[in-house]
Amino acid sequence: MWLRLVLAGTVAAVAYGVLLVALRRSVYLADPLLGSYLDMAGSLIAFTFAANAMLRFRGAHDRISLILAFGFVLAGLIEAATSFSFYRGMLVTPSVGYEISLAWLAGRTLLGVLLIAALVVERRIPVSRDPGKEIAGVMLTVGAVAYLTSVFYFMLPHAPKIQPGALIPRPWDLLPAAIYLIAAIAYGRRLTRANAALDRALFIAAGLNALCHVTISQSQRVLDAAYMSAHVLMVASYAVVLGGTLLDNAHLFDQISRLAISDSLTGLANHRQLIDVLENEIQRSRRTGRRFAVLLFDLDGLKKINDKYGHLTGSRAIKRVGAALRSGSRAIDTPARYGGDEFALVLPEAGKQEAEQAALRICEHIMQDGEEPFISVSVGQAVYPEDGVSIEQLLGAADRGLYQMKGKGEKKLRLSQVVACL
Repeated sequence: MWLRLVLAGTVAAVAYGVLLVALRRSVYLADPLLGSYLDMAGSLIAFTFAANAMLRFRGAHDRISLILAFGFVLAGLIEAATSFSFYRGMLVTPSVGYEISLAWLAGRTLLGVLLIAALVVERRIPVSRDPGKEIAGVMLTVGAVAYLTSVFYFMLPHAPKIQPGALIPRPWDLLPAAIYLIAAIAYGRRLTRANAALDRALFIAAGLNALCHVTISQSQRVLDAAYMSAHVLMVASYAVVLGGTLLDNAHLFDQISRLAISDSLTGLANHRQLIDVLENEIQRSRRTGRRFAVLLFDLDGLKKINDKYGHLTGSRAIKRVGAALRSGSRAIDTPARYGGDEFALVLPEAGKQEAEQAALRICEHIMQDGEEPFISVSVGQAVYPEDGVSIEQLLGAADRGLYQMKGKGEKKLRLSQVVACL
């Protein structure tokens, strides 16, 4: 395995080296407008990522999203301003220069430093405790890092220039390359404990940015093949992190949607979803003239279980009933937790006989689960439209039947609206 990885890495490194030689020898020179469009595309993607990262922070309260949101906003602003300034300068003096933009170095270094800083902060305090206050703190921190990075570059005695013909024409770009390489290694190690889409995207993006700066270090003039390839890698890295954030946000929204309609303890539908399902079934039955049934289940003696065995055992008893409802119902049925120790089962295309069979099937699952303490449930049933034509009437009929049988201790199914299971 390790031999294959080493071999693959060696082949990739050789191929990349050949590519760098080809880019350096290429006579290609891009149009300044194309370079500006590419930079502006990167800025727009950075801003979009920042917005989605803030949304993720609001939902998950992870500090990495918060720090990188501000980092990408600053990086996007710097790149947009640099692009406008460069294009305007090309309109005034249409000649390709050999000066390295200090704003480019500062913005790129800033983002690399924030990638590493986000990891350091996450290791110390993974989840934000007070999101409102910490936004201001992160703004100050990112601002301070941006100021120090800018001072570092703009205080240089001489502005760095491209050195055509040198082994490394742009040696200053190797500094951010090293920073991004460190970040890539750190985010790669982090994948052993965090493997969400954004986590994988940050690892890939850090590696792409390291390649971006190694590639541009071979650029011998602005807008040449190496220069443009490096900017393509930069934009690609932004697109990767944006894609990772969008996938994570979609997963987060899916979780929120499930939580909004499901019970957190049992995973069954909650009261709100039960009412929606009943309303839909009533509307469908009015159109088709077909019946449907509702079963209400009540866990007998939950208070006694809590008093004797503890609330953890009581919660486990509720989950056992929920599991029995899930395993004993059809794919088209909707099992739900109706209240604290009450459950419901909506049975489309079912009458009284089908409801009785479903009740017995669920009772058998409860009796045969093999867990202690032994639990029992009482059941009441109602069928649309015989027992009611509204949600209130149906649930009321099933509830009355349930409490008529509660505590009678009969293991049989009556021909009325009730069934008791022990």
